[in-house]
Amino acid sequence: MASLNDYLLVSGLLFAIGLAGVVLRRSIIVMFMCLELMLSAANLSLVAFSRFHPAANGLPDMHGQMLVFFVITVAAAEVAVGLAIIVALYRARQTIHTDELTTLQG
Repeated sequence: MASLNDYLLVSGLLFAIGLAGVVLRRSIIVMFMCLELMLSAANLSLVAFSRFHPAANGLPDMHGQMLVFFVITVAAAEVAVGLAIIVALYRARQTIHTDELTTLQG
């Protein structure tokens, strides 16, 4: 069975990949997907801590899982708003590359 350290290692690797994608990529879509990957890494660590640290009665502590549902809800709202902004930006500028988007007016 996997230990807490194994889950945290995978979560850290996913978060690092997401962070590298946000910092290094030019496309807004790829950056957006990397942000979602970072949220998934945070969810994995929350569930892992919740699973491996039982409550006083010996059952798994469910606070981490409840927090994950809130994070998923916020991520769903972020996807809806973020994709709408990306589509509007593409319609206005005909590009989704961040180095070509230098001004806010145009």
